[in-house]
Amino acid sequence: MTALAAIIAAAMSWSVLSVVLRRADFLPLDIPNARSLHARALPRGGGLAIWAGWLAGTLWLPGAKPWLGPFFAIVAVSLVDDLRGLHPAIRLIVHLAAAATWVWLAGTGINPLLALLLIVWMANLYNFMDGSDGLAGAMAVVGFGSYAAASWLAGGAGTALFLALAAATVPFLARNAPPARILLGDVGAVPLGFLAAVFGIMGWQAQWWPAWFPILVFLPFIADATLTLLYRLLRGARVWQAHREHYYQRLVQMGWGHGRTLALYSALMVAIAASGLIAIARAPEAGIVLLIGWSAILALVFAVIEYHWRRRGVGFEESKG
Repeated sequence: MTALAAIIAAAMSWSVLSVVLRRADFLPLDIPNARSLHARALPRGGGLAIWAGWLAGTLWLPGAKPWLGPFFAIVAVSLVDDLRGLHPAIRLIVHLAAAATWVWLAGTGINPLLALLLIVWMANLYNFMDGSDGLAGAMAVVGFGSYAAASWLAGGAGTALFLALAAATVPFLARNAPPARILLGDVGAVPLGFLAAVFGIMGWQAQWWPAWFPILVFLPFIADATLTLLYRLLRGARVWQAHREHYYQRLVQMGWGHGRTLALYSALMVAIAASGLIAIARAPEAGIVLLIGWSAILALVFAVIEYHWRRRGVGFEESKG
């Protein structure tokens, strides 16, 4: 059943994406501007192919799906935002409502307010990190693939669900890798972050993994987005405005380009996730030590980027206005 779900998800995603690329004129265009990292307009909305594949591969699986309704709400508001744009307050209200609905339906076992904040922040930070070719797709394949492996090790019922999502992302990643032919769009990035948080909490609740595991698996995205937000808050920047100050964005601007930036972040993703899976299999109590250790390594990487960024004399005035 697990392999079949993954095969169906990948095949459907590939088919839909092929059709979408042939008729890309129906997709909204991502027009380059002062905040983007691309020099040419690219179609966005590739996330629709991921969702077509994943749902085809998993809707028939047995078991309750309290995340399904909230997930559709997130997809819908994100698609509208891609097509015509929405006020940030409207998006946030829908995100909060969807997260609250899932928390109520699932009965998470943790503080509802904390769960709400974690889900909404993860949904938005994933979108913030979707700005360089291949980055968000790679995180989805590694992150949800790790969820699948951890669920399988625990004999959990979520293995097929998670593996199918990773498999559905592979065709998109193949076309989004540098140089990208299509972008994820909000319709892809925001729901991916939403599901990363929801399934992370769900797996902890079902005792498929410890609480530290989903944080560790998605740590490259969580650390980059969270530290960037904190620095912008401390500088008094308008945090709701688009910018190019994430560490991955700085690497691209400093001459690394999309390819080398993707290689660095992918290596970190794979190494961090692999260490987490080894810890789950052999020494779950070592997870907190791993989390602290990898956080320190990422902090060092970001400090090096910050150092070279400042040596170039790049200022932050553009994002304060």
